[in-house]
Amino acid sequence: MSLTPAQGGKRRIGIFGGAFDPPHAAHLALVRAAVADLQLDELHVIPTGHAWHKARPLSPAHHRLAMAQLAFGELPRVVVDDRETRRAGPSYTVDTLRELHAQWPEAELFVLLGEDQARALSSWRAWQEILRLAIIYVAERGDWTGTKPPFVAPKLYESRFRRLKMPAMPVSATDIRARIAAHQSLGPLVFEPVARYIEHHHLYQTA
Repeated sequence: MSLTPAQGGKRRIGIFGGAFDPPHAAHLALVRAAVADLQLDELHVIPTGHAWHKARPLSPAHHRLAMAQLAFGELPRVVVDDRETRRAGPSYTVDTLRELHAQWPEAELFVLLGEDQARALSSWRAWQEILRLAIIYVAERGDWTGTKPPFVAPKLYESRFRRLKMPAMPVSATDIRARIAAHQSLGPLVFEPVARYIEHHHLYQTA
């Protein structure tokens, strides 16, 4: 694939990984904000394959890919990227960054993380290499519970972190799965085509 920089100069490629089990309104808001605010040439939405850091099993990859395609596939400059679901073994962000850097060695890479993910970054495989390969944009959605302090970048690596301001959105995939299992309405929490897909394939019927 050949990318033409939207603003001239180096290509700007964003990476937004996650389980997307299911993708929801906060994911969609982050993707839209990132493409607009970071002036990205392309944003890769990457459903994880084997999530080494999650205790619960994920839904099958083909369902999560299909839902991601329904949620993000029509957005300009957004690509739903299946590379981690095709890769054997645990999914590591550093491997994905290495692949993208090999494909586009002159591009600038940007990784989008939520605040919880950013706090846990130092537990990720080769996290210092991640910071060498990419700038980290931390999506600050606000803490509607008031129980968590804001993320603070490690002093030694402050220059590798940026902030992406987001409105507080009290929505999570965990809550959505619980709502479905309890036969409650999803309302605006999930994009309608995704909600129809969940219903058609009887996903998340048990807690």
